[in-house]
Amino acid sequence: MADKKETIMEDLVSLTKRRGFVFPSSEIYGGLGAIYDYGHYGTLLKNNIRDSWWKHMVQYRDDVVGLDSAIFMHPTTWVASGHVDSFDDPQIDCRNCKARMRADHVLEAFDIVADKMPIEFINAELDKLREQGKLKCVNCGSKDITEAKRFSLMVKSNLGSPTDALSEENVVYLRPETCGGIYLEYKNTLDSTRVKLPFGIAQVGKAFRNEIVARQFVFRTREFEQMEMQYFLHPSMMDEKYDMWRDARWQWYLELGIAKEDIRWYKHEKLAHYASQAYDIEYNFRSLGGFKEVEGIHARGDWDLSQHSKHSGKILDYVDEKTKEKFIPHIMETSVGLGRLFLMFLDKAFTVEDLGEGKTRTVLKLPKVLAPIKVAVFPLLKNKPELVAKAREVHDMLRKQYMCEFDDNGNVGKRYRRQDEIGTPYCVTIDFDTLEKGTVTVRDRDTMEQTSVSVEELSVFLEKNL
Repeated sequence: MADKKETIMEDLVSLTKRRGFVFPSSEIYGGLGAIYDYGHYGTLLKNNIRDSWWKHMVQYRDDVVGLDSAIFMHPTTWVASGHVDSFDDPQIDCRNCKARMRADHVLEAFDIVADKMPIEFINAELDKLREQGKLKCVNCGSKDITEAKRFSLMVKSNLGSPTDALSEENVVYLRPETCGGIYLEYKNTLDSTRVKLPFGIAQVGKAFRNEIVARQFVFRTREFEQMEMQYFLHPSMMDEKYDMWRDARWQWYLELGIAKEDIRWYKHEKLAHYASQAYDIEYNFRSLGGFKEVEGIHARGDWDLSQHSKHSGKILDYVDEKTKEKFIPHIMETSVGLGRLFLMFLDKAFTVEDLGEGKTRTVLKLPKVLAPIKVAVFPLLKNKPELVAKAREVHDMLRKQYMCEFDDNGNVGKRYRRQDEIGTPYCVTIDFDTLEKGTVTVRDRDTMEQTSVSVEELSVFLEKNL
C-alpha cells in the first residue's frame, strides 16, 4: 500500500496534467527525464508567484534594481566562480541495470553524512557497506555497484563553428545559477544607475544542472528557474542586513498564506570557505514527506567579486564618497527556485473535501493573488442566446482587469468543479435575474456560498475581495 506522501504526489501530478498545469516535456517522443513544460494554468500560476516575488524584492524597495542577464557567459566566469573545478556530485552506477545514483544520498539512507565530503571518504564508507552486504542498487537490488566518481553538474554547449564543437577551446556552459550574471554586471549597474551601497540586483531566469538523479516532480529538475538577489554592502553592515533580509523573506511566505508551523529555518553548520552565515527556509511538503529546502539566504563575503576581479583583471572596488574608503563589496544573497515554490503552493492548496453522501470535491485553495484564473463567467444555459450574450458582455468587462475564463460547457455544477480544480476564487453565473433585475450570482471557491450582486457593483465587489 502506497504511503500518504506518494498518494498526494500521484494525485498532484495527475491533477496538474489533467488540468493543464504541467506536462512531461517531449512526451510524444517518450519524454525527457526531469524536464517539464508548463501549460496554460501552470504558466499563469508560475508567473503570479514570480510577479509577487519581484514586487516585494524590487518594486516595493528603493535599494534593489533588476537585471536579465544572458544564459551564456564567457567560460572564464565559471572558472573564477569555482564551478569548473568543483561543481560536481559523487556518482555510482549499477552494473546490472545501469541505474545511476548519487553516492551521498545512498549513504544518507544509512545515516552517514557525506554531503561535500572528499571522494576518498565516500568510497571508504561505500566499501564498508559493500563488505557488510548492505550496498544495493535502489532500482533492481543488485550488489554489483561501481566505486564513486565525480560527476560534473555543468551542462556543456558550444558557440560559433560546429566543427569540433565540444573541444575544450569551443566549450561554453549553460549557466548553473543566475547569480553569475549579476556579479559580471555589478560594475555596469553601479555606473549606469544612481544606486549606492548598500544595494541589490535581482533577476529571474533559467539555470541548468546535469543532475545525476533528478526526481520529485518539479522539485528537482535539470532545467529550472531561479529568482535571486545579490545585495552588495560594506562588511560592517553584514549582520544587520542579513537579519533584515531573513525577516523580509520569512514575512513574504506568511503573507502568501504559508503557516508558521509549515516553514522553518535550517542553519548550515558546514559552510563554504567564503561564507560566514547560511540559512535555508524549508517547507513541510506533504507530497515529499517532510521539510525540504525552498530558499537559501547566504552571507558570501567578498569572494565572488574578488575572484572575478582577479580573473578578468578589472577593478571592482567601491569607493565610499564620504570616507574615501576603497574596498571590494561583500555580498548577501537570497536564492529561491521558482519550480519549488510552484510545488510548495500546490502542495499547500491541494484539498479533497468530503461533501457527504459519498461525494467529494477537489479544490486548489491557492492564495487569491496567485490563482491562475481570478474569475470564471457562466451563462446559466448555453442554448439561450440572450444569456450567452450577457455573459460575454460581463466577461469582456471583467477581463480588462482580471485574468478571466468563459465557460458554457456542461451544467453549472460541473463548471464549478472544473474551476475548483484550477483554484479560481470566484464564479459568476448569468441567469434570468440578470436580464430582469440586473443581478448575477457570485460563488465563492472556499465556502461555496453564493451571493447576489448587481452587475454595476460586480467590479467593486471583486476588487474588494480579490
